[in-house]
Amino acid sequence: MQALLDAIAAMAVLPTDAQRLFHGRGGLHPGCEHLALDAYPPVLLLTSFKPLAEDELATIATAIAARWPEVPWVYQCRGERAETRLMAGSVPEPHVVTEAGTRYVVHLLRGQNHGLFLDMAEGRRWVREHIKPGAKVLNLFAYTCAFSVVALQAGASEVVNVDMASGALAIGRTNHELNGVKAGAKFLAHDIFNSWGKLTRGGPYDLVICDPPSFQKGSFVATKDYARLAKRLPALLAPGGLALLCLNAPELGLDFLRDAVAENAPELEFIGRVANPAVFKDVSEDRGLKVLAYRAPAGAEHA
Repeated sequence: MQALLDAIAAMAVLPTDAQRLFHGRGGLHPGCEHLALDAYPPVLLLTSFKPLAEDELATIATAIAARWPEVPWVYQCRGERAETRLMAGSVPEPHVVTEAGTRYVVHLLRGQNHGLFLDMAEGRRWVREHIKPGAKVLNLFAYTCAFSVVALQAGASEVVNVDMASGALAIGRTNHELNGVKAGAKFLAHDIFNSWGKLTRGGPYDLVICDPPSFQKGSFVATKDYARLAKRLPALLAPGGLALLCLNAPELGLDFLRDAVAENAPELEFIGRVANPAVFKDVSEDRGLKVLAYRAPAGAEHA
């Protein structure tokens, strides 16, 4: 735990943007592999993937209070004995954070998904940089629609957000309203695998974003469903259109995702991998978040 305490002591100021501060999960800090510290200003979130003893929590509390006496913070334990506990101060309600000038609603005290995945910051930046004016975007497994907000801010004319969870899409609507980009956004609470006809008829799309869960029973299991997803991409993409494919499964490496595309959509050209934020550096590039960009052929549209 010492590496975490050292990181807290070394921080000059709290960031104003939401971001990870300490990434023990990357394996670069022996003894801290279960720990992560995030800033969702003005709140800190300490996540542990195994239970922390009360004396350990007290030590961390002392370190945080010594550095930032007034900062509120939350402890979340994931695993068999999951719990979420407010340790100091209070969490704003609503709790709105920023990233690169864009505002998002987050919920630190409800569940394990907080509304904004911090490791996807570079993916959102990539979308912002690659959107062409008037682009039409399909955002699959949209969750709270962060990609959609960024795409519309960057000049997209339409984004179709698809996710089975209507509650997540409701937060997505709020995110669009917060940023003044309601026009052009569509929200479909659909099972993607039962909606290909509708989605294909709504295309073609200049950008298709796929950010599925690695394993969610009844929704998506990467080992069998990513191939099915890749097979549909050529029919969804406009000539020269882009696809951004994401996978966050430590047990599935880069080759798994590249092979799924090569075998099921060989006409797509691999452009490159989007680097993860530097703070998410991992001892193995295969374990971390994988974000790959592809381009459709520039010829005739796919049938």
